Amino acid sequence: MHILFAGGGTAGHINPALAIAGFIREKHPDAHISYIGTADKLEAKLVPEKGYNFRTISVAGFQRKLTPANIVKNVSAVSKAFTASIRARKILKELKPDIVIGTGGYVSGPVLREAAKLGIKTAIHEQNAYPGVTTKMLSSKVDAVMLAMPEAEKYLKLKNKPYITGNPVRQELLKTNREEARTKLGIQDDIPLILSFGGSLGAMRINQAVSDLIKWHNGSDKFYHIHGTGKSGYGDFKDSIKDLDLSDKIDVREYISDMNVCMAAADLIICRAGAITLSELLACGKPSILIPSPYVTENHQFHNAMTLKKIGAAEIIEEKDLTSDKLIEVVSQLIAEKSNLSKMAMAAKNGAIMDSNERIYEIVMNLYKDVK
Repeated sequence: MHILFAGGGTAGHINPALAIAGFIREKHPDAHISYIGTADKLEAKLVPEKGYNFRTISVAGFQRKLTPANIVKNVSAVSKAFTASIRARKILKELKPDIVIGTGGYVSGPVLREAAKLGIKTAIHEQNAYPGVTTKMLSSKVDAVMLAMPEAEKYLKLKNKPYITGNPVRQELLKTNREEARTKLGIQDDIPLILSFGGSLGAMRINQAVSDLIKWHNGSDKFYHIHGTGKSGYGDFKDSIKDLDLSDKIDVREYISDMNVCMAAADLIICRAGAITLSELLACGKPSILIPSPYVTENHQFHNAMTLKKIGAAEIIEEKDLTSDKLIEVVSQLIAEKSNLSKMAMAAKNGAIMDSNERIYEIVMNLYKDVK
């Protein structure tokens, strides 16, 4: 069995592909896994580290805002789209995969289009509540459309009924319980733990608001608090609290390397609304305050966040409304009574799809039966 994946640009597209590939490899150690991505994005580092056969094509997205500079970029994108299709077709004929699975990003477009033309079985996995441009383009052409969130279906023209699979979640998150995690972190009592972060690079507005949140509760012993500033925000954040006599219940880090432990131990999480992060919040049954990034295409994160808000698992503060006072107000309201967080935690757990890998695997194997 030979499965080829195509997807990239961001971890949100790459990690689901790697999770699916890893699960298939567990079930079929002799399965051949290949991957097509771009040479200058994150997949060029992450995929070879997993030992998979990695090939590249050059492709670029189109700029929606028509400035003179963007028009030049769009001309280049048209040229790359043509050559990417030729390159993708050549690789497909060489590798002869049984199934091609796309997980998003511009690179998956030409690969799946050419695979469909060649009669190869194809599938796509969409992580977001509002599907990306590539998913919209491919949904009527591929054999199987897998959606993490059912809300995405209404935006698609479909060849076949979609499968609701959820997003694959890292297994280490599911294997860490709250008590063990709090012991590892040195938390000996039942004071609530707030976990906040804005991503590996950081988010300036979140850092600014969380800085004031920490100033507000520092020394009160109301909460434990772990905050990940991200690489670009660490220095400024430390400067913003340098005059504080910082409580030993507050832990400020540049990067949270033990996210599975911190998330398991947390009682309330403040973060962005990336699709994979939200799937992890649901799987771990964690209440959250979501601050969607307004800088992502098609405002994906707001649509993602609304799926949790609707089931009662999260509160949303849009970045345009984010102030220190607003964040402090929402945190205060949620932690005022344990029942608030308990209800949100239960709603999150009830909204989780815990068998995403198994669902996706079954779909892939059904496609493979047709190949045989």
